Amino acid sequence: MNPFTELTPMLKSLRLSGMLDSLETRNRQALAEQLAPAEFLTLLVQDELARRDQARFARRLRMAAFHSTKTIEQFDFNAAASLNRALINDLLTCRFIHENAPVHIVGPVGTGKSHLAQAIGHQAVRQGHEVHFATQSQFFAALHRSRLSGVHGRRMKMLCRVRLLILDDFALKPIGSPQDDDLHEIIAQRYEKLPILITSNLAVDEWHEAFADNKLLGAATIDRLKHGAYTVTLDGPSHRTPRTGAPPMPVKAAQKSKS
Repeated sequence: MNPFTELTPMLKSLRLSGMLDSLETRNRQALAEQLAPAEFLTLLVQDELARRDQARFARRLRMAAFHSTKTIEQFDFNAAASLNRALINDLLTCRFIHENAPVHIVGPVGTGKSHLAQAIGHQAVRQGHEVHFATQSQFFAALHRSRLSGVHGRRMKMLCRVRLLILDDFALKPIGSPQDDDLHEIIAQRYEKLPILITSNLAVDEWHEAFADNKLLGAATIDRLKHGAYTVTLDGPSHRTPRTGAPPMPVKAAQKSKS
């Protein structure tokens, strides 16, 4: 009798799909290399652990909601000659997460702020941290929807507790009520307990201008964001360059032109 016939449903019942997927391959390896039972079992357990690690990584990546798969390897450091590489390398270790320190990445449009923020976020995900990335517009739109659907408290709890919160394009648009209340509550809850990474086209000293309704609340929020923060400053022209030349002719149009 084939032992896999009995073993397969048991592995499925125990949700050991990593073992199940590699069972036949590992069995052939064990026979070919004359592995001891303990060695064979060790390989199967390693396969299961690898599958679970990959599944957890995929879940963290989905939760992060990055806009792209941009990593630090893809960042053009030649276009940012004045960038503090030592600071970037330190941030990529994610030590700031363990310090619960804020990080600011500021500079003109198109200089790579969002790319750097997502690259650091990717490193955090790889290290096992839960990350949430959103532009300021997405951030407040999601909070608005949560109010309308009756899950605002749950949304706030997630934003207050996620290990690393990344807020992109901060202060690009005015922050009115109740957005300023929500933001202040989130920053206050995370203050010195959990890190937040912020990108902005404006210098930190200009952020207060975004608080349209309550300047005092804005000042209290920004004061917490500034305390103990690491600041990365980017400069230079935009990396986003337009295409040159005419766009390629569609295949069908090109064929018609020949006739």
